[in-house]
Amino acid sequence: MTQTTASLAELFEDIPEELRRQALSHSSWVESRTESYGRLAFLGDSVLGLAVATRLFSEHPDADIGELTKILNQAVSGRACAEVARGMGLPDLIAEEAPDEGEGLPVVTLLASERTLASVCEAVIGSCYLVHGYETTAGAVIASFTDAIEQATSERLDFKSELQERLARDGATVSYEVVGEAGPPHDRRFEMRASAGGDEIGSGSGRSKKAAEQAAARRALENLKS
Repeated sequence: MTQTTASLAELFEDIPEELRRQALSHSSWVESRTESYGRLAFLGDSVLGLAVATRLFSEHPDADIGELTKILNQAVSGRACAEVARGMGLPDLIAEEAPDEGEGLPVVTLLASERTLASVCEAVIGSCYLVHGYETTAGAVIASFTDAIEQATSERLDFKSELQERLARDGATVSYEVVGEAGPPHDRRFEMRASAGGDEIGSGSGRSKKAAEQAAARRALENLKS
C-alpha cells in the first residue's frame, strides 16, 4: 500500500498515537478542551471543503456559483460526514477511547449524536492532513465522500433533463441501458449507457442506477458540446 492509494481509514491508522487519541476524544474526557477533537475538526472542515470544492470546480465548468455552493454544502454536510464516520468504523474507535464509566459524557450519548460523529470525521481528516499532507489526504477524502458528492450532484444538477432538452431540439430522444454491474451487494456500482437514434452518446457509472444515468447523461452532454 502506498500513501497515494490509501483510504482515509488507512491514513488514520498511520498517524501518531497521541494525535489519534485526540481526534477521538470528547472535551469532557480530557483535562483541557484543546486536547479533544475540536481543534482538529476545525482544521479538517477546511481541508474537506477545499478538496470537494476543487473537485466540483473541475468537474462542473458550466455550473454557476449558486449551484456549486448548494452541491458543496450537501456533500460535506453533517449527515454526510456522519455517514462516512460510520463507514470508517469510527464509532467503535471512539468507544475504545472512552474513559471509565462516570468520567465525562457517556459514550453511548456521543455515538447517538450525528453532530459528534461528523466532528470526529472532520478531526480525522485534520489529523491526516497534519501527518500526510494535503494532496494525499484530499485524495482519500474524495474517495470517502464519492457517494455524497454523486448524490448531491444528481439532486442539484439534472443532467438527464438537460440532455433530453438538448436532443429534443433535433427531434431525438434518449434511452438508458445498464451495461454492467460490479462489486458486492453493499458496494454495488452500475455502468450505464445513454443512446440516441440507436447510437451510444455517453456512458457513466454510479452507486445506483439513477446516479449512473446522471453520469451517462453528463458525459453525453460533454460529447455533444465537443
